[in-house]
Amino acid sequence: MAKYSFQIITDSSCDMPEAYLKEHEIACVDLGLQIDGKLYNGEEGTPISAPDFYAKLRGGAMPTTFQVTPEQVKSHIEPFLKAGKDVLVIAFSSGLSGTAHSFQVAAEDLMKKHHGRKVLVVDSLAASMGEGLLLDYAIKKAESGASIEETAAYAESIKLHICHWFTVEDLFHLKRGGRVSAATAMVGTLLNIKPVLHVDDEGHLINMSKAMGRKKSIRALVERMEELNSIGKDDPVFISHGDCIDDANFLADLVKKRFGEREIMIHYVGPVIGTHSGAGTLALFFMGTHR
Repeated sequence: MAKYSFQIITDSSCDMPEAYLKEHEIACVDLGLQIDGKLYNGEEGTPISAPDFYAKLRGGAMPTTFQVTPEQVKSHIEPFLKAGKDVLVIAFSSGLSGTAHSFQVAAEDLMKKHHGRKVLVVDSLAASMGEGLLLDYAIKKAESGASIEETAAYAESIKLHICHWFTVEDLFHLKRGGRVSAATAMVGTLLNIKPVLHVDDEGHLINMSKAMGRKKSIRALVERMEELNSIGKDDPVFISHGDCIDDANFLADLVKKRFGEREIMIHYVGPVIGTHSGAGTLALFFMGTHR
């Protein structure tokens, strides 16, 4: 149960388990997508689970995502303001989406309407469970007794230390989104070259290196963690996967062998992020010296 007086809101791009959000009383704005002309998730779409989404993706579906509007966001924030609670938002990276901007527009409008109430928006500059990891640290700060201002300032101070390193099984969706060139995708597929990517300080997706084959690309994620990590014994590590749980467990075992037993949360890359990264995406998130 929440131990703080204000409300924390996030969006579904954080890819955190529903049980976690419920346990910590986190409100979540569900972002939507479209597949074959049909809306899924979001405000008005048909619910779709991650396994069902990836089944469609592997079957050749070409999903697209769309922008959540300030008005849609307001409907999630305003009830808490009316109940006398201030709101802290941890939002999907502005380097990848307009979600944070929609939250900021909504916050400004609502604070004018509800004088004396606060809506503070933290642009996570993060994606998937990188956003989720920042959310986790913010929750723990709030539960320690920090005010909304102190919690927001803390999240801002650590967000560029939330490291995102990931690899993909199939380069097609990165090519479709303009993240890699058509030539790179073709050669990489033919030679079984797997990219190793991260999210930079501006919240953008950056191709950093290449590895020959899946296992080497997964080991490369742990190597990056060895170079950058500044995790303490109680700091969590998160892993998200695009319907490849065996690879996620393999990665978790590698992390434990190198860094010892610790909390590792494993969950799906959700449909919105999965639209752009594809099935077989595997991502590692941890606290680092820098991104």
